[in-house]
Amino acid sequence: MSDKHWTDPLTHAEIAEVVALVRADPRLGERPRFWGIAVEEGLARALAPGQGRPVRLVVMNPDAHAAWEVGAWTSGSDRTASVASWQPVDSKRPGVSSEEARIAAAACRADPAFRRALAERGIGDPSLVWVDPESITGFEPADLAGRRLSWGTVWHRESEDDNGYARPVAGLVPIIDLETLQVLRIEDHGAVPLATEGGNYRSGTWGPDRRVAPLEISQPEGPGFAVDGQLVTWQNWSFRVGFTHREGLVLHDVVYHEGDEARPVLKRAAVNEMYVPYLDSDPTAYRKNFFDWGEYGAGPLTASLELGCDCLGEIRYLDAAVLSGLGEPRTIANAVCLHEEDFSVLWKHVNTRTGEADVRRSRRLVVSFFATVANYDYGFYWSFYQDGMIDLEVKLTGILSVSGIADGRTPAYGRLVSPNVQAPNHQHYFGVRLDMGVDGPRNRLYEVHAEIEPDEELNPYGNACRMVKTLIPSEAAAARSTDPARAVHWLVESTTRINRYGDHTGYRLTLPSTTRLFARPGSIAARKAPFVARHLWATAYDPAERFIAGEYPNQAPLGEEGVQAWQRADRSLDGAELVLWPVVGVHHDPRPEEWPVMPVHRIGLRLEPDGFFARNPALNLPAPKPHAPAGQDGACCH
Repeated sequence: MSDKHWTDPLTHAEIAEVVALVRADPRLGERPRFWGIAVEEGLARALAPGQGRPVRLVVMNPDAHAAWEVGAWTSGSDRTASVASWQPVDSKRPGVSSEEARIAAAACRADPAFRRALAERGIGDPSLVWVDPESITGFEPADLAGRRLSWGTVWHRESEDDNGYARPVAGLVPIIDLETLQVLRIEDHGAVPLATEGGNYRSGTWGPDRRVAPLEISQPEGPGFAVDGQLVTWQNWSFRVGFTHREGLVLHDVVYHEGDEARPVLKRAAVNEMYVPYLDSDPTAYRKNFFDWGEYGAGPLTASLELGCDCLGEIRYLDAAVLSGLGEPRTIANAVCLHEEDFSVLWKHVNTRTGEADVRRSRRLVVSFFATVANYDYGFYWSFYQDGMIDLEVKLTGILSVSGIADGRTPAYGRLVSPNVQAPNHQHYFGVRLDMGVDGPRNRLYEVHAEIEPDEELNPYGNACRMVKTLIPSEAAAARSTDPARAVHWLVESTTRINRYGDHTGYRLTLPSTTRLFARPGSIAARKAPFVARHLWATAYDPAERFIAGEYPNQAPLGEEGVQAWQRADRSLDGAELVLWPVVGVHHDPRPEEWPVMPVHRIGLRLEPDGFFARNPALNLPAPKPHAPAGQDGACCH
């Protein structure tokens, strides 16, 4: 086995060798299930090459109502693969794999009572029925406490290639034991007429395709970035591309190179969790609130990207290996996409006195992946810019998660998008993890806001505004909310490097996409994900504190784990290895125009240099070459 950098994604071979060792243990029984394998980063980052890599593997024996975290090592030039430890965990709480969900859905379709309920709704062929086993966290029936459970949303297709998510089977809710695969009960809240209108979104369904002029993107000299294994270099940037079961794409060791000097900015960056609460009391929908990463996992849900469809231009793809719920390694081809984009004007000025004009175009490097979570599709795009900025854009698309509604009724908590189909109001929250390292491993965090100068002697004309910079000294003070009305943002400063103005070098974090939870305080939604109550959290780095919602949020005690619990330690943030946990969110008030497939909705965050450079770092970009578009006079480079 070749030696890997500790941040590199696990390979198919590494996963296979560890799983083979674990499978040999008799405690797994005859029907083992698995929920992910990942490098144990806190330990791996301190090791020299050649020693293999420490990993953590989650396995379950459903027949014994048991689960474990298995500590193991991959092989290296100085080590053979081995198993080091078995640590029991609550068997209810590992996430649900796609494979486990499929066998649970098959159990529903085979259940006689479930079939009878379908027949009462005029559905005679259960093979055309989809059942999506959903997270039940917070809604576990008291008499079923202690069991590993799921509940099912039910959908009907008219044919094999139909869009099943267009025809919800309202009022029918199976409760499933994921270990025994028993349908423990079936809630039947009454039949509602199925959708009478199709929801197919494929080409030609709604008339002939419109004419669109061809658009070609060409880089005759090839891409401007280079890839060496998982190390990417572009312009003045370098970083390593990682990939995990829980988070999918992870960026490590983000560095800006200023001349011969390497200046670190981020040690690690990833979308760490996704929480989606639905805000409808409908009996088929009220349980809908999911930790899509912590209860399912972004890695195995990652889609293979296709040239000319998901990205355009000179593209490089990276594959990723994941572990299935039944213990089989699987390689996702083209899991991560790297490409450059023209991004319009970076800076421009016209000297009206001389007629001289200067403009520089912006180029950005985009690193992206897509995850399909049942009906929804999410694209995650990290972009690096020539002026030192980094941003994250989340693209939400796919199919709305809908419910059935009776004839003649108007949705109280959503929108009608098709006859007998309503789209509930809901929200999407993305908990991001940013391990900062601005010009060194130890940083400080400040909140900055604008306020009017209150001293009339200093502000005789009433227009003086100062920016107030407040140190966030410890974790207890580090649960923050943004406020556009006060121009709130946050500043991460180096503790060691001073710029030419006498300030510590820094990076600014801005969160333009936020919302608040529209659920009652004390509700299950509010207690399940208390981190969404704030827009930014900050902690001192601890290798055990990996996920904003806690290690195992599936069927977890509500609100007892995760970032809001870690903050009770109130560790100092003044000169800490600083971890920021921004929460990007959107309140989704559905529109009929988002049916039957949803145009992309974009949200995100932004990291900008703030005193990191002495001046605009993009002054040395070459001027663009004006050119005349075909068939036109003149030139344009805007």
